[in-house]
Parts: sequence; structure tokens; C-alpha cells
Amino acid sequence: MTERSLVARIGDHVRGFLRDLHDQGLRVPVPKQRVFLQAIEAVGPRDATHLYWIGAATLTTSHEDLEVYSPTFERWFGEVAARPVPDHEFPDDEAPAPRGEGEEAPLTATSGGEAGLKASSSERERRPVFGPANEDDRTLLSLLRRELPGAVPTVRSRRRRPGRRGPWIDLARICREARRTHGEIVTLRRRNRPRRRRRVLLLIDVSGSMKQHSAGYLRFAHAAVGRLDRVEVFTFGTRLTRVTEPLRARDVDAAVGSLSDVVLDAEGGTRIGVSLQEFLGNARYATAARGALVIVLSDGLERGDCGPMQAAVRRLSLLGHRLLWWSPLACDPAYRPVTRGMSAVLGSVDTLAGVRDLRTAYEQVQTLVKE
Repeated sequence: MTERSLVARIGDHVRGFLRDLHDQGLRVPVPKQRVFLQAIEAVGPRDATHLYWIGAATLTTSHEDLEVYSPTFERWFGEVAARPVPDHEFPDDEAPAPRGEGEEAPLTATSGGEAGLKASSSERERRPVFGPANEDDRTLLSLLRRELPGAVPTVRSRRRRPGRRGPWIDLARICREARRTHGEIVTLRRRNRPRRRRRVLLLIDVSGSMKQHSAGYLRFAHAAVGRLDRVEVFTFGTRLTRVTEPLRARDVDAAVGSLSDVVLDAEGGTRIGVSLQEFLGNARYATAARGALVIVLSDGLERGDCGPMQAAVRRLSLLGHRLLWWSPLACDPAYRPVTRGMSAVLGSVDTLAGVRDLRTAYEQVQTLVKE
């Protein structure tokens, strides 16, 4: 067997292994597959046990993943000399990791006397699981679709269009009609600049501190994408992810469920400033904020230096028509934005409101309709 044919057979074997993992219920997105293959090339596994641990480190993130991965690996590559002890390989996420000397403690916020959720900077890929929407959620989504068009401010279009009234003569249309009446002008046609709804930009925090609110926020985004003309939706935790296209699916559960393969930083750390600066650094993305109604759905718990967050929010405020910040913490009447992050950006925010689920989002949309 030639070296080229041997390499081809090995590649087919690895691809078959990855397909089998997917068939067994362990979804491995393309970025993880790429990291796995790069690790094989860089490390050069000595035996099946060595290859097993390379795959365990790059393809799995939980006990459940490992339970699927281990038997599938052994079917394709043979038995492993040393199987992992789950409690040691995957420590409980609730247990606090030791901090090194000089490392800053997690930023916390308090609401009504109770300890707030912690903000972390850890970057670990996770596959979020969003349950199906219940009947109350579907009822609220129907109400949101009805109210959303009236909640978005309008602006004069730059393009002139035919209209019953207007300051401009529609000469081309007049000439076309005159050809049918032998050059006689029967009606004086006009053009105007009709009003159209502004763009809408949704920036949704999917970090660990927002875990219990992320599903509701994404369902709200699905209603906005399906009902409004020009909407862009991004999620951020430790990285920025554009999720507009997956949310175009007609069914809300299918749309939100598909994000588990797209949003890889859910329920992890928080880097609001870095994520927003990445958004503004992309000219195509930043265009979506120009003259738009910008809504940030986040608790604002930034870790570390809040300077990048302050600068990014200020620029968003200048680019957009209006900047709304919807935070679950603000639902508590006793809440005060005294954390470093929120106190730094408060001067650039037009409205700080409390939104923790679809019902409170509907109440805020009704408030916008009345303005």
C-alpha cells in the first residue's frame, strides 16, 4: 500500500468516527472537528490511549459527552488502557476555581439585598440546550409580533416613490400615461419620500449569569426577525456570534434549538467590552447600528477593565438612533446600577429597563408603542 492511499484510509476512518459521534447524539461542530484534527497533527498520538485523550480534550465538554464518546471511540480504535474517572476529569462547574496571585475577584452585583450572579471571563465552548416554548410563551410571542411594528420609530426614506401627494413631479410616469392618451396629460403624478421603520439591532448576552434568561431573549429575537423588515441579532459571552439567519426559521423551537450548534460560548464567561468592540470593528456589522434602534439585553456584569465596554457602548449610542439597555436585574425596584460596568455606561444609555422574560419584554414593547 502506498503512503498516499494509507493517508486516505486513515482520513476516511477519522471522518467515519466523527460521523458516528454525531449519529450517537454527540454533536461536534466543525470548529471542534478542526481543533481535533489540528491536535492530532501537532501532537502525533503514540497509541490509541494517547489519541483517546486528545479527542476527549477537544471533542467533549461534559460527563454526558464522555459517556457517548468513550464507547464510540473503542468501536473505531480499540480498547483504551486507562478510562477516565468522570469526577476528576470534569469538576463541578459550581465549584470555584482557585485564583492566582493578583487575579481580580469576580465582579458581583446585588439586587434587593441578595447576592447577584457572578461574572466570569472563562472561555469554554458549551452547547446550550433550550427547551420548547410553552403555551404562555407562544401567546406572548403572538402579541409581540402584533405590537413590534408600532414600537419601532420611523424615518423618511431617502428614495422617492410614487405617491398621491408629494413635492416632486413624477415625470417618467406622466410621460408613460400620456402615450396612451395621445400626449394629453390627464393626471399630474407626484413622488414623495415615505416613512419607513428604522433598523433594529439586538445584542443578547448569553453568558453564565444570563443562563435563565437567554432562551426568552432569543425567542423575543425570533419574533422580531420574523415580523420586522431590517433586523440584525448577535449574541455575546466571550465572543461575538451573528445569529440572524438561524432565527429566520418559521418555528420558534426549531430556530432557537438550532443555535446550540452556532453559539459556542453560551453559559460561559463574560467579555462585554471585547465583544462589542469586535462588533464595531467589523464595518459590515457596524452598519447595522447606524441610525438603528439598538437594544442590549444584558445584566451588564463585566469582569476586569470596564474601559473597553464604556468606549464601545458610547460609540454604539452615537451610531444608533436610540440605545436601550434591558437588564433582568432592573426588574427589582430596589436595583441601582452601581456595578463598575453599568455605572460606566449609564451616561450613554437612553433607557435602562427591566426585562427578564417574554412578559416583561412585551411590557417594554408596549411602552415603546405609546411613546
